[in-house]
Amino acid sequence: MEAVTGRKAGETQLILIGGKNYEVLKDYRDAWNPEAFRERYSEVLERYDYIIGDWGYSQLRLKGFYRDNHPKANKDTAISSMVDYINEYCNFGCAYFILQKSREPKDKDRKPQLEAEKVKNAAIKQPVVGAVVEPTVEPAVEPAVEPSVEPVVVPKVESAVEPAVEAVAEPVMKRTLNSSKT
Repeated sequence: MEAVTGRKAGETQLILIGGKNYEVLKDYRDAWNPEAFRERYSEVLERYDYIIGDWGYSQLRLKGFYRDNHPKANKDTAISSMVDYINEYCNFGCAYFILQKSREPKDKDRKPQLEAEKVKNAAIKQPVVGAVVEPTVEPAVEPAVEPSVEPVVVPKVESAVEPAVEAVAEPVMKRTLNSSKT
């Protein structure tokens, strides 16, 4: 992985859009433009783990890819096919960038929020000391009775189409047989 241009090696740039955090993995030829990305970004891209942005004719094009082991990934949407995508569908030598969706938000505020949720959930699951719990009686459920299945005889219904087909087919067959005799 190359360092993102305009930054020191080892630094990463994060962008928050649509409630999701993305990390710039690669910025080839200074393709990364946050304003252009925000303008072109669509909610459809939220489902993907990676977003490739490439520039052609002053237009930014975005394409989503899944991680290789994602259940919805196929040969065209797995990140391992990203090189093929760039070579086959992008302009030769075009500027492009690769974003990776962060699995966990990078906010420092998120960790205390998760801890508060754990405490709240634990309090809900623990019984209150001194509380009287009355047993609940569930109504008896009668076992399901399977209906008896008897074979049904369906009488054959003559179709109005069959006589019409026979009426047309018979003269054709006679003509074919008569023409083959001569």
